[in-house]
Amino acid sequence: MTAPAASLPRPRLLPFLAVLAGLLVSGCGVNNIPTFEEQAKAKWSDVQNQYQRRADLIPNLVETVKGFAAQERSVLEAVINARARATQVQISPDMLTDPEAFKRFQEAQQQLSGALGRLIATVENYPDLKSSQNFLALQSQLEGTENRISVARRDYIEAVRQYNTELRTFPGVIWASTLFRSHKPMQTFTAPEDTQRPPAVRF
Repeated sequence: MTAPAASLPRPRLLPFLAVLAGLLVSGCGVNNIPTFEEQAKAKWSDVQNQYQRRADLIPNLVETVKGFAAQERSVLEAVINARARATQVQISPDMLTDPEAFKRFQEAQQQLSGALGRLIATVENYPDLKSSQNFLALQSQLEGTENRISVARRDYIEAVRQYNTELRTFPGVIWASTLFRSHKPMQTFTAPEDTQRPPAVRF
């Protein structure tokens, strides 16, 4: 008479199966959607930080121009008003899936970019302002900030592309339709880059 085949006791088998299932699930990309989402949100924070840096430079820039060209009141007021609108329109990371909110943010930043561009263009008429050390320092900071905005936007766009692609391709589409049904595609900048920045400031 042969002995019965040995088998794992059921209590020991359950933890083993749970670990095995966890390894299989993690290998199927179930964590990709939340990981890519957090990366995109972090990149968005960088974008906002750089836009805020630009907004913080504007009061000093306006005061410097006012000291040399107070008569340019309409141009100065346009920058001040555009800055106020741009700083009021904010998007939290949780709102990045809202097309209307993102559109309002983008339009406010575009308006500020246009107003800044017009302000910088007026400097051509004031040689003393163009050579002011304070203005030159602000000009350098503004150029650096515009470069940082460009880099931050590019990194955000790439992070959103990766996240949105994961939602629509296999196996991410499976997890998006089951475990992560509340996760929606994020919005990204749609206008050409040159419409998002004021003209280069070179004198």
